[in-house]
Amino acid sequence: MEYTLTDKYKLINEEVKKHTSKNPITIAISLMKKDFVNVHGPEHHYLDGACFLVAYANAGGKIELDSALSELAERTIKMPGAMCGHWGVCGSTTSVGSALSIIHEVGPLSATDYYKDDMQYTSMAINKMSAIGGPRCCKRNAFLSLSQAVQFVKEKYKIDMELTDVKCGFYSLNKQCIGIRCPYFSNEKQN
Repeated sequence: MEYTLTDKYKLINEEVKKHTSKNPITIAISLMKKDFVNVHGPEHHYLDGACFLVAYANAGGKIELDSALSELAERTIKMPGAMCGHWGVCGSTTSVGSALSIIHEVGPLSATDYYKDDMQYTSMAINKMSAIGGPRCCKRNAFLSLSQAVQFVKEKYKIDMELTDVKCGFYSLNKQCIGIRCPYFSNEKQN
C-alpha cells in the first residue's frame, strides 16, 4: 500500500500511543517493523521524537502527551528528507531535540537553561554520528539519537528511562549498511 507522509504520521501517532515502555528504542523498533515505515525516510523525523515523548511520559516525565505529539508533528512535517546529507544535521536528532524543546516549552526567545540544554543534547548526538560517518542510515541514527537522549535526561533531569543493548536487524533492508562500522550492527534479522 502507498502512504503519504501525512498518512504515515497519523499511523505513527496511533501506534506510538499504545506503548507502555520506558525504552524509546524498543518502541521505535516495533514501529520500524510496520509497513508504513521505510528503511529510510522523513517519517523518522516524527517517529523518533514521538517514541522519545511516549517513553518519557511512561517514565514519569511531566507532559501532556497528546498535545506534545501534535506539536512535534507540526514541527517535523516541515523537515525535508535527506537532511543529513544536504544540511549536515540529522533529522532524528532534530526530532528528539524538538521533543525536548516541547517538554520544556523552549522557543527561539527563551533565556532558560533548557535552551542551552537542548543545544547541548543535539551537539552531543551529532558529534557521535560524525565519528561514525556515512552514508545515511535512519535506523542507526535513531538508535544513537535516542540512546543519547535517554542518558541526557537521566543526567540532567533525573528522569529514569530504560535503555538496553541495541542490536539492529534491519541491515538486509539497507543497501548502504556500513556493517561492523555501525555500533548497532547485528546479523540477526528483525521479525
